[in-house]
Amino acid sequence: MEYVYAALLLHRAGKPINEESLIQVLNAAGVNADPVRVKALVASLEEVNIDEAIKSSPALVPMAAPTPSTPAPAPEKKPAEEKKEKEEKKEEAALEGLGALFG
Repeated sequence: MEYVYAALLLHRAGKPINEESLIQVLNAAGVNADPVRVKALVASLEEVNIDEAIKSSPALVPMAAPTPSTPAPAPEKKPAEEKKEKEEKKEEAALEGLGALFG
């Protein structure tokens, strides 16, 4: 995964995604880059429009920031509804964290 993250970081910075730059990013992150994996990733990304790939992947699309508002008093909830809501909040938080990586 760190190889893909390095490629996304280079893309976000507007730098070319090539073997040398990927190895530099990985080494700076403390990863011993495997030249074969780097070469394979660069070759596989040659024909990919990364911006379109990010837009088409629901897990990678940054979520809109919530707008502050005055909360209405919450109606009483049943325990099953509370549990479901907590699970949904955890999922949303995880997606927000992932979205922060890309913008």
